[in-house]
Amino acid sequence: MPSALESPEGGEEDILHYEETEDGAVSPMDLSELLKEGTKESHDRAENTQFVKDFLKGRIKKELFKLATVALYFTYSALEEEMDRNKDNPVFAPLYFPVELHRREALAKDLKYFYGEDWKEKIQCSEATQQYVDRIHHVGQHEPELLVAHAYTRYMGDLSGGQVLKKVAQRALKLPSTEEGIQFYMFDNISNAQKFKQLYRARMNALDFDKNTKERIVEEANKAFRFNMQVFDELDKIGKSLAEEAQDGGFPVHDGKGDIRKCPYYADKLGTASPGCPFHAAVGLARQPLVQLVLAACMAVAAGAAAWYIL
Repeated sequence: MPSALESPEGGEEDILHYEETEDGAVSPMDLSELLKEGTKESHDRAENTQFVKDFLKGRIKKELFKLATVALYFTYSALEEEMDRNKDNPVFAPLYFPVELHRREALAKDLKYFYGEDWKEKIQCSEATQQYVDRIHHVGQHEPELLVAHAYTRYMGDLSGGQVLKKVAQRALKLPSTEEGIQFYMFDNISNAQKFKQLYRARMNALDFDKNTKERIVEEANKAFRFNMQVFDELDKIGKSLAEEAQDGGFPVHDGKGDIRKCPYYADKLGTASPGCPFHAAVGLARQPLVQLVLAACMAVAAGAAAWYIL
């Protein structure tokens, strides 16, 4: 099955064509409609997991984002391995768009950016991700028609909500404007995401599946959402155990209330010997009038010395 990238003139530049994007009258029994309606509840639940809600609000720690990228790398490596295996299988071949969709290499670039040249030695597949990966391999090898569900769930999501997450991550994590770290979200070979999704849905609807097979595909898509939610929950638990990252100026965030163990930075370093968070104790001390007077005098002396040196 050739890719949708074709060059009618036989030139060097490939151009993505969308001749098949005419939706026409959409039937309720079309696979794309069955998937849309049949996964609506799962989609809503996935969007309302704590990990996704925090992510959308920009509350994403860099270490957690890196772990999420690792999970995606293992997931897409499995998915694209099985897609390559079934690229000539009529139950999946019309949905084989390696140039336009495959994410493994993009994720490898992101991991190299976050972990360095030896990134492969620094990552491992988590328990929840491994369960997802195992299911994808089982489907690809034993029930390839269900591979449609996994491809639909991942890639159509990447071309939709994934583009929102890209902007949130870039802003919240202060990633380079040159797009390092978010290559996963960049689909350079798709010129129009909306039209490509129409093409993809048209290809799905053209697959020769009976009613029972379509129902199984919808059921598998719901399983895919559940696997994703398990990964989200796993990341959320890990996130709660991670120390808050340093903010501008290098100081950790802490509300100054309660047990010192709630002070992310100092808990590991000071244990429970101190009655309060040292950072906030220092801030409180600096607010005392006498201390402020001494600090002001010191700053004046330092400024005078600096001026003398320059002159």
